[in-house]
Amino acid sequence: MNHRRESSRMPFLHGFRRIIFEYQPLVDEILECMDPLVQDMMVSPSAVVEDDRRIAALNNLLERNANSVYYQEGVSYSLLKMAEYGVVQAAEALLRGGADITFEDPITYYTSLHIAVMRNKPDMVELLVQEGADINRRDRVHESSPLDLASEEPERLPCLKRLLELGADVNAVDKHGKTALLHALASSDGVQIHNTENIRLLLEGGANVKATTKDGDSVFSYIIFLLGETVGGDEEEVRTIKSFCFQVTQLLMTHGANPSACPTYESLTHLCLKNFRLHFPLLRFLLEFGASYNCTLHGPSCWSGFSIIFEQLCSHLSGSEDDAFSVDLFQKAETVLELMASSSQTIKLPINFEINLSHLSGFHRKRISDLFTSLKQLEHSPPTLKQMCRVSLRQHLRPWPIDEKVKALPLPNLLKKYLLIDPSSSAEAAV
Repeated sequence: MNHRRESSRMPFLHGFRRIIFEYQPLVDEILECMDPLVQDMMVSPSAVVEDDRRIAALNNLLERNANSVYYQEGVSYSLLKMAEYGVVQAAEALLRGGADITFEDPITYYTSLHIAVMRNKPDMVELLVQEGADINRRDRVHESSPLDLASEEPERLPCLKRLLELGADVNAVDKHGKTALLHALASSDGVQIHNTENIRLLLEGGANVKATTKDGDSVFSYIIFLLGETVGGDEEEVRTIKSFCFQVTQLLMTHGANPSACPTYESLTHLCLKNFRLHFPLLRFLLEFGASYNCTLHGPSCWSGFSIIFEQLCSHLSGSEDDAFSVDLFQKAETVLELMASSSQTIKLPINFEINLSHLSGFHRKRISDLFTSLKQLEHSPPTLKQMCRVSLRQHLRPWPIDEKVKALPLPNLLKKYLLIDPSSSAEAAV
């Protein structure tokens, strides 16, 4: 047992020892020769200019050591270091001198292309790809491609852009079935790491918004997780996370992502409906953008926005008095009901849809009962011409923000008011 464990460590130890005892001296010579260029690059990458003397010295050094037993390993490992520092001229000289572009770091197993991406050296990335590096190569440990690594940090956006321009496969998957887009989403914490622009670039580059991992995670799984992190969190952090989720959701939906999918735990719309008071702005955006208020796979028999809103109203108002909380809750619930009722000509409710009001106080019972009665009447009555026009106009003005487009219409203010849906209006207005 111990022998097997020790044997499994051998590749790591062997590679490390070879660096130290075998080809490290040559690497040290090369690095010392290139040190002025490396220092210039670290101080101001944009100010680095060609230094023919240094490159000539490097070429002489390579020629002197060409017969060394560990020559190729030494120059190949040096290429990894030049990729890290972004010294393109030195990398070119090393490649001409026989450096192996597929050489892996003996400890991390990253190639020079992976390292160039991680250090955000887009010019080095381009050189390596042009010199034959496999742009879609995956490392042996994590199976990350250069594009995966570029997607995971906002600072690596220049490399991400360059990789896409050079033809990287935007929808390639790792061993978990994760694409670069899913890497970008999974790496975003909404507080310190905002991969919004990385996500935008990947989507514009053709990233598949329907991609899922082997565990079933979708593009919205990560948004749902981050929204869950806002419960009871620091107020400022909560605002930052919600803002990030809003922006990314808008990007995803603009490129065809479906937030009303099945199962429910993968549905962003379902989450926002269940927590409509907390996530009201995002829910409003989803509905105005055209998200379904029912499960898009099975319809209202699976889950329905109307039943969820009434369930949440009854649950939150059980034993509650007519206080600020209940007023805010009613306003938001009424607005959501009206948004759903005004999103299509035909209301889709679950079969035998009923609500239980027995545990509510008289005030809340009557108000919820009135809302429910209005909704059932709307379902069973032919839509009025007024309602049909309202639905048609709002559908025509999609996507979000509809309200801004309504305000810009050359219509009388009374008509604009009817087309607008705001928290102070009630669901009866949709009837």
